[in-house]
Amino acid sequence: MTAEFWGMLTQPERDDFVRTATARRWKRGDVLFREGDESDWVIVIQSGRIKASCHTANGSEIVLAVRGPGSLLGELSAVDHEPRSATLQALDPVTALVMRLSDWEAFLLAHGRVTYQLMRLLAQRLRDADRKRIEFGAQDSTGRVAARLVELAERFGVPADDGRGVRIALALSQDELAGWVGASREAVSKALGALRTAGWIRTSRLSVVVLDLPALRKRAG
Repeated sequence: MTAEFWGMLTQPERDDFVRTATARRWKRGDVLFREGDESDWVIVIQSGRIKASCHTANGSEIVLAVRGPGSLLGELSAVDHEPRSATLQALDPVTALVMRLSDWEAFLLAHGRVTYQLMRLLAQRLRDADRKRIEFGAQDSTGRVAARLVELAERFGVPADDGRGVRIALALSQDELAGWVGASREAVSKALGALRTAGWIRTSRLSVVVLDLPALRKRAG
């Protein structure tokens, strides 16, 4: 699992980041920035979660990732000064530390170790993207849905209210899940039904509880 940026920093590095950055808040559904926008800041999430997505020529949404507390966002545009490569939208109320691009570059120059950690983070995200591309070629839609549920359970899971299983504490719609796994909404609905029938998950509106994580992980390959 990819380490989060904030966890890679020492306490003095965090203190310097906080002194330079500005705290901001977004409501659920707010867009932090859009694909194609000019890049002038990076952020580190303190609380809440966002989805990163882009759109195809016909307007279909492709979900690229879901990020939570500690994640660094906007780092690619900060490195190459190209426009934003994805749209970021809040899935929960979000609080974050925002740093202007000029301050970010000065921060990296002052903290050479953080530059190395940034390289590690980018390498980890590249490996994760490669792994997902392999999934698309090797897994059916049910396997891809299982893989994303495993990822969400491991990153955002909390004990279910009745003590049975792990509840994914993230309100992700079937349309958003479909955009993430590269399948139709109907295929995702069918996949969730198959996983329910197997007894590995239970679902309700915008909620999934994983009942058998080892079995789900095995189905994900």
